[in-house]
Amino acid sequence: MAHQRMNYATAEGMMVADPATLAPVPRDKATMGEVMLRGNTVMKGYLKNPRATDAAFAGGWFHTGDLAVWHGDGYIEIKDRSKDIIISGGENISSLEVEEALYKHPAVMEAAVVARPDAHWGETPCAFVTLKPGATATAEDIVSFLRDTIARYKVPRHVVFGPLPKTSTGKIQKFVLRERAKEAG
Repeated sequence: MAHQRMNYATAEGMMVADPATLAPVPRDKATMGEVMLRGNTVMKGYLKNPRATDAAFAGGWFHTGDLAVWHGDGYIEIKDRSKDIIISGGENISSLEVEEALYKHPAVMEAAVVARPDAHWGETPCAFVTLKPGATATAEDIVSFLRDTIARYKVPRHVVFGPLPKTSTGKIQKFVLRERAKEAG
C-alpha cells in the first residue's frame, strides 16, 4: 500500500498541525502532524456523545486522527493513523511503513503490523502475515528481508502467519490483532 497523497482544497480550512498546540507544521515534507479540517461539509459531532465530540473538535478543528506531512504545494501525505503508531524505546514507528516493506516480500500476500507490549522497549512491532498460495517463508526469512529494507529498530520481533481478521467489507481488523499481540506477549 502506498502512502496516500491528498489535497483538501475544497474544505474551508485544512491544516497539518501539532494536535496539542494547533500550530501548523512546516511544509517541509518531513515534520509530522495531525490532519485537521473545518468547514460546512465536516460532521457536526458524534450522536449523543458530547465528550467524543468535544475531543474530536478541540480548538475548533476536527482532528481526523491521520498523521501526515505537509508538502510545499499544499498536498498532504498521510503516513499513519495516530492510534497505529508504535512507540518503541522512544522512537515512533509507522505501522504503514513496516507494512509497505512487508508487501515487497515476494511471498507476502497480506500484512498488518500492530504494537506488541514489551517490558524493555514499551512496545515493539508485531507483524501478522498471510502468504501467497503456494509460497513459503519463515519468520526468520521475513525478519531478514526487513532488516535489508527498513531501519533495524522498526523490524518486527514477532511474525505471526495465518489469515487476517477482516470486516465484511474486507478491512483488516487491527483491534483484533492488537489483542492477539497482547496475548502472545
